[in-house]
Amino acid sequence: MWGVSYLLSEKSRLFNLYFFIPGLLFGWWFYVHLVAKHGGTPGKLLLKIRIAMADGSSVTYKAAAIRYSVLFALSTLSSLAVLLGTLKMSDAQYFSLDYLARSRMMLELAPHWYPTVHVLLQIWIWGEFVTMLLNKKRRAAHDFIAGTIVIKRNPD
Repeated sequence: MWGVSYLLSEKSRLFNLYFFIPGLLFGWWFYVHLVAKHGGTPGKLLLKIRIAMADGSSVTYKAAAIRYSVLFALSTLSSLAVLLGTLKMSDAQYFSLDYLARSRMMLELAPHWYPTVHVLLQIWIWGEFVTMLLNKKRRAAHDFIAGTIVIKRNPD
């Protein structure tokens, strides 16, 4: 996915605009729909683990949505900030820069609230790891919020 994103962003300055809504929908489908319908994302299912409610029952759509809500909100705001920064650039500016310089410029042109969102996103992600490491059942913060657990999948 990242490779395709990179290639398309090299062809169009407006790629972030075109990809914004489909990217949000893909994230929702991947982290909410697949979790609620199949008990996990493809990676979890390949590892023979699944997400369940704390009582072992199947995950509800509501719990899957709650589980993803913080990451979704912060990622959406982060992506929106980068998109707004990109829209402040001209095509000439955009294509005159290499990938790293362009990325730096987009962030420099992002709204003033972007650094706060970025810090909150980093706190959330690292907090997930710390939470997981500090409890016996290895539940992440989003599991506590949604009332879910990750368990070994029963053989089919």
